[in-house]
Amino acid sequence: MSAAALLFAAALAAPGTAGAQEAEPGPEQISNGDFAAGTAPWWWTANAPAAVSDGRLCAQVPAGTANAWDVIVGQNDVPIVAGESYELSYSASSAVPLTVQTRVQEAAEPYTTVLATADPVGTDATRVTRTFTASVDLPAASVQLQIGGGERATAFCLDDVSLRGGAEPPVYVPDTGSRVRVNQVGYLPHGPKSGTVVTDAEAPLTWTVKTADGTTAATGRTVPQGEDPSSRQRVHTFGFGDLTTAGDGYTVEVDGETSEPFSIRGDLYDGLRSDALAYFYHNRSGTPIEADLVGEEYARPAGHVGVAPNKGDTDVPCRPGDCDYRLDVSGGWYDAGDHGKYVVNGGISVAQLMSTYERTLTAPDAESAELGDGELRVPERDNGVPDILDEARWEMDFLIKMQVPAGEPLAGMAHHKMHDAQWTGLPMKPHLDPQQRELHPPSTAATLNLAASAAQCARLYAPFDAAFADRCRRAAETAWTAAKEHPDVLADPNDGTGGGAYSDNDVSDEFYWAAAELFTTTGEDTYRQAVLSSPLHGDTDAAFPAGGGISWGYTAGLGVLTLATVPNGLTSAQLGEVRTVVTTGADRYAAQSRAQAYGLPYAPKDEDYVWGSNSQVLNNMIVLATAHDLTGETAYQDAVLSGADYLLGRNPLNQSYVTGYGERDSRNQHHRFWAHQNDPSLPNPAPGSVAGGPNLTAVASGDPVAAEKLSGCAPAMCYIDDIGSWATNEITVNWNAPLAFMASYLDDAGEGGRAVQARTCKVTYSSHPWNSGSTVTVRVENTGSEPVSPWSLTWLLSGDQRLSHTWSAEFDQSGRTVSARPLPWNRTLAPGSAVDFGFNTSAASPAPDPASFKLNGRACTSG
Repeated sequence: MSAAALLFAAALAAPGTAGAQEAEPGPEQISNGDFAAGTAPWWWTANAPAAVSDGRLCAQVPAGTANAWDVIVGQNDVPIVAGESYELSYSASSAVPLTVQTRVQEAAEPYTTVLATADPVGTDATRVTRTFTASVDLPAASVQLQIGGGERATAFCLDDVSLRGGAEPPVYVPDTGSRVRVNQVGYLPHGPKSGTVVTDAEAPLTWTVKTADGTTAATGRTVPQGEDPSSRQRVHTFGFGDLTTAGDGYTVEVDGETSEPFSIRGDLYDGLRSDALAYFYHNRSGTPIEADLVGEEYARPAGHVGVAPNKGDTDVPCRPGDCDYRLDVSGGWYDAGDHGKYVVNGGISVAQLMSTYERTLTAPDAESAELGDGELRVPERDNGVPDILDEARWEMDFLIKMQVPAGEPLAGMAHHKMHDAQWTGLPMKPHLDPQQRELHPPSTAATLNLAASAAQCARLYAPFDAAFADRCRRAAETAWTAAKEHPDVLADPNDGTGGGAYSDNDVSDEFYWAAAELFTTTGEDTYRQAVLSSPLHGDTDAAFPAGGGISWGYTAGLGVLTLATVPNGLTSAQLGEVRTVVTTGADRYAAQSRAQAYGLPYAPKDEDYVWGSNSQVLNNMIVLATAHDLTGETAYQDAVLSGADYLLGRNPLNQSYVTGYGERDSRNQHHRFWAHQNDPSLPNPAPGSVAGGPNLTAVASGDPVAAEKLSGCAPAMCYIDDIGSWATNEITVNWNAPLAFMASYLDDAGEGGRAVQARTCKVTYSSHPWNSGSTVTVRVENTGSEPVSPWSLTWLLSGDQRLSHTWSAEFDQSGRTVSARPLPWNRTLAPGSAVDFGFNTSAASPAPDPASFKLNGRACTSG
C-alpha cells in the first residue's frame, strides 16, 4: 500500500475511453444543459466568473492555481443510482488548451466518485462523451468540470451538457497483444527460457524461435496446462533453454501468433540496474534534479525547500494537538505518487538499497564495481563513497531527522510520517505544492524501522564516513531503547488525510528485524538475546509466508536475510538454523514458480493478488536470490529468472510492468510530476519505474478507474496502465527498492553468475588458528589477460576478529570490513602473477574463514 492510494477520490485524475452507444436512454438529468435559460442552476468557483456568451457558458480561469479543483464549473443535486449505467457528454473549448478533470461525485467529503476522467480540450470545440456504471447511490451528486492547476489564464467555454441513464454498460477489454507471452527484454544465455501461449488447443502445439532475419533457431512442442486460475485463460507453456546464441530480435511463433521481440544476452540487466537506482534520485526531496544526470525532461527545481508556494520541510510543525515543537525533516525521498515521506516505508526501502550494496561484500557472485563511486546518477559522485551509499544516505539522513528530540515526550522514538495537511491533485510539481507540511505522531513501528536501518547504516558507512556511521549507531541504539520503553504505540489506521495511514497492529516483526541488525553491527549480547528469544526466530512462516512475503508491514524476513548472509556472532549451529529458514522459504517460492503457468514465484491464497503484488514477486525473488548466493543451487536462480520473465512481459496481460523495458511497457503510472497522460508537457515515468501490478481489491478500494473498468477481473488481470488507477498503477520507493536489488543480482548473474570461468582473479585464504586468534596468509592471483594496477582486495571477517600485525600490504578495517592495498613494490598485478600478504587476528573464539572476495569490486574465485 502507498501513500497516495487511500482516500480523497476528488484528487485523482483518470483518463477513460469513449462510451458505447446508448441502449434505452433515460430522462435528461442535467438542467439547462444548453444554457438557453441563462446560468441557473450552474455554479462556478468565485475565482472564475462566468456568463453566457453566444449560447455557451464561458468562465474566466485565472493563472497559477495549484489543483484542478481550485477552479470548477458544476451542477449539483443530480441523482445517481448504484448499478445504473450513464452517459455524460459535453462540448468545450479553451483559449489555452487544458485538461478537464471530469467528475461525477459527492459534493462534500468524502467526495465519493463514480466517474473520474481526464479529458484534453483545445481551442476548437471538443465533444467529450463518457460512459460509466455507478458503484454507489449518490442522491445529490455533483457533476463537475475541474479546470484549475494551469500556469496561464484562459477562457473556458461549455455547451450542450447531457447526462442520461440507460446507457450501454461500458465493457473494458484490455489490449493484450500477441497470445504468445515472453520476457520482452530477453533471456540470459545460460539461463532457462520459458514462455506461455494463450490457446484453447487441447493437444501440444509446435513452437518456433526465429532470429531477426527469419531463420529458425529452435523448435519444439508446447505443454498444455489447462486453465490458469490467476487469469482464467487456457494456456500452454514452452521452453527453449538450449538456445544460448547471443542476439537481438528473436521472436517465438506458436499457433499462428508471434511474440514480442526479445534478446539473448549476458548484459540484459546492466541498464535496468542503473535505471532502477536512478529512480531514487529522481524522487529526492529538497534538492534540484539536474538535467546533466537525468535529462532535460526530468529535471525540476527542488521541492519543499520553503520557496513560495512551498511551505518547506526545514521547519515543520506537528499536526495540531500532537506536539508543540517543530523539526527540520528536509531531504529524503518522496514515498510514492504523492509528496509524503514515511518512516515505515522509507525504512524498508533504504535497507534494501543498502543490502544491494552489502550483498556485493558477502555473495560470491556479486560485484560492487557497478555500484561504486562515479558509476550511478547521483550528484555526490567522485567523493570516494560508493554511489549507492550516497543515494541511501539521502534517505537515511531524513529518517534520523524524524527522531523525537531529547527532552520531549516519547524522546528517541520516530515520527511515523510527514506529509501535506490535505491531499493534492494531479499533476503537481513538487516545488509548486502549496500545502502545509505536518509531522504525525511517533509510532513503535517507525522507531524500529529507524533502529534497524540505522544499525545497518552504521556498519556500512564506517569505512567511508566514521562520523556519519557513529551518528547512525547512536540513532539506532536510542531508537531501540525508546521502542522497548514504548512497545505498543501504534499508528492510527484512520489517519489518512493528506497521506496514507501505514498502520500496523503487530510490531513483533519490526522488533526482530531491529534486533538482528543491531546484533550484526554491534555483536552485543542484549541484541543476541532479543533475536534468539523472539518467537519469530526460526519460523519460516513468519519470515517468508507462503501466500505473501516481505513487505513494509512484514519485516522479520529482512532480519533473517541479514543474519544468514552478513558475518555475525551466531554459533555455527545457530547460523545453520537461520540459513535453513532462508532455503526453506526459497524452496517454497521455487515450487510456486514451477507450478504456475506464468512462472511467477508468488501464489497468494485464493489468487488474492494484493496491493503492490509486483513488489511481493520481487521480494520473493530476493529470498530466492539469497538462497542461490548461499548454496549455488541453480533451481533458486531459475525461479528468480522466471520471476523476471513475469515482470517483463510473460504474464496474462502481456505487459512489461517496468517503464522503458519491453515493447509493451507501463508508462502511465500514478505520479504527480511524471504525469504526461494528464499534461503532455510533463514526462512519463522515468525508465526503471515498476508499477504496483494486479490488485484484486482495486475495484472495491475507491480507485475510480478500477471501479469503471476492472469490475469482475480475473486476479492477475486486475491492472490497468492508467495514471488514475492508484490501486494498481502507482510507483513507490518500497517497490523500486527490491527491483534495484534484483536488477543488480540479475546483472551479476548475466555477467558471470553461471560462468565462473570468466573470473579474472583467484584468492587463496589460509588461516592458522591459535589460542586467541590466528595467523592468515592470502594469495591473490591475476587469472585474466590484463594487468591490475593498483589493486584493492575487500572481504568481511566474521565474529569479533581484529587485525594486528600485518605484512606486505596496507590494511584498513572498519568493523568487519577489511581491505588490503598494495605497497609501492607490489602495486601492479600482472597477468599470470600473484601477490602474497598476511596478518594476525585476535578473537575471543574461533571464526570461519571468509567465503567472498572482491578485487577492485569484481568477484574472485576462492581457492
